[in-house]
Amino acid sequence: MRGKSSTGDLVPLDLEIEATCRRNNAERRRKFLQDMTALPILEEPQSSESSSNFPETRESETAVPKADILAEEQPRRVTLEDYSSSTVLQFFTSIARPKVQAQNITYPHSLIQLIQGNLFHGLPNEDPYAHLATYIEICNTVKIAGVLEDAVRLSLFSFSLSGEAKRWLHSFKGNSLKTWDEVVEKILKKYFPESKTTEGKAAISSFHQLPDESLSEALERFYSLLRKTPTHRFSEPI
Repeated sequence: MRGKSSTGDLVPLDLEIEATCRRNNAERRRKFLQDMTALPILEEPQSSESSSNFPETRESETAVPKADILAEEQPRRVTLEDYSSSTVLQFFTSIARPKVQAQNITYPHSLIQLIQGNLFHGLPNEDPYAHLATYIEICNTVKIAGVLEDAVRLSLFSFSLSGEAKRWLHSFKGNSLKTWDEVVEKILKKYFPESKTTEGKAAISSFHQLPDESLSEALERFYSLLRKTPTHRFSEPI
């Protein structure tokens, strides 16, 4: 199919005008991008007054995303400062602060002095059962409204330890010991292991009265062996 031009000549009609227009626009954009890529190398930088607004806009639109992509692809550099930075501990005590109903709790200074007069160091010759018994007796001298007995024992127990025993207590994760039974279980497992129980049971089972020992003295010595090893597991008839 043909049409007439302004001069009267016949020219062919393009039936795919829209497709042809898109191809022409794509070709112009491709040439423009090629020219923009070669412009910094072939020509001197132009002033902002002589350059058109369109090329500046296209360059800024293409340059910024490329920079962002390159920044994301680059791995973060690890410096010596990262290795030397110290971590601040969130908790400084192994025993969790017990929950109480009282608004304010104030322990008498004399109570803390009594507790510190019965220190446990974790030495081999020390008896953890005797220490716990004395400690509970001291804590029972105080009654505070809205505060349970176990809460008092938990709050003040660290004052009854010293030396290696206190360092051992602080070796647990912060706020990991939440009940009094947990504290008792840990300290007995550490300072009164099964080997001591076996040793105490052997002393009890092999007990006999000495030649120059009275019956009352022998009974007292026997009862002291029972107190020294409360986990002997001997029944009353035995």
